[in-house]
Amino acid sequence: GATREPLDPVRFLSNRSSGKMGFAIAGAAARRGAEVTLVAGFTTAEPPPGVTLVRAESADAMLRACEMHFAACDIFLASAAVADYAPEVVAPQKIKKPTQTERAAQDADDGLTLRLRRTPDIVATLAARKQPGQVIVGFAAETEDLTANAARKLAAKRLDLIVANDVTQEGAGFDSDTNVVTLLWPDGRAEAWPRLPKSEVAARLLDALLALPLI
Repeated sequence: GATREPLDPVRFLSNRSSGKMGFAIAGAAARRGAEVTLVAGFTTAEPPPGVTLVRAESADAMLRACEMHFAACDIFLASAAVADYAPEVVAPQKIKKPTQTERAAQDADDGLTLRLRRTPDIVATLAARKQPGQVIVGFAAETEDLTANAARKLAAKRLDLIVANDVTQEGAGFDSDTNVVTLLWPDGRAEAWPRLPKSEVAARLLDALLALPLI
């Protein structure tokens, strides 16, 4: 799902992720007998049964939650839509628009300038701590140059596999029940799948993971 990065007590920065893809993977793994810890941000989908659900609203909170469980996991799948940036300062009270009188007195316009900070890169942080036998899977939601951008992330973050999708494609965007993905491996292999239900994408992904030599 999505992280929510607070701006003030009532507003936040976020994205359109529903959590459906991550929940489909978690549910499929649980049905195959895996012990699944599901760290989730904000979601509109219903969490699957048979998993241990840990909620984490912000990117910082999600990293802390993942760090708590990472050492014990065999496979870490980073499918959450984590915000890349968060407000540098969180206002203690609701940010209000100035009145016309206040704008005139301050000679100010109607705009608001926000300074943003980079959020932690969760999958890269944990991949750097990878132990022998662990498998790290990343996800790349892109709007252009799908394969090239995903390949860069795969190499830069030292992942064992990355699942890439172009969210501008029909049937592959946020909150869809289907997805169109391409799998990329560090040895240069790539495999593009047609549009499939997210449940089928999850099942095929688990099959691909079980075929990796590290498991």
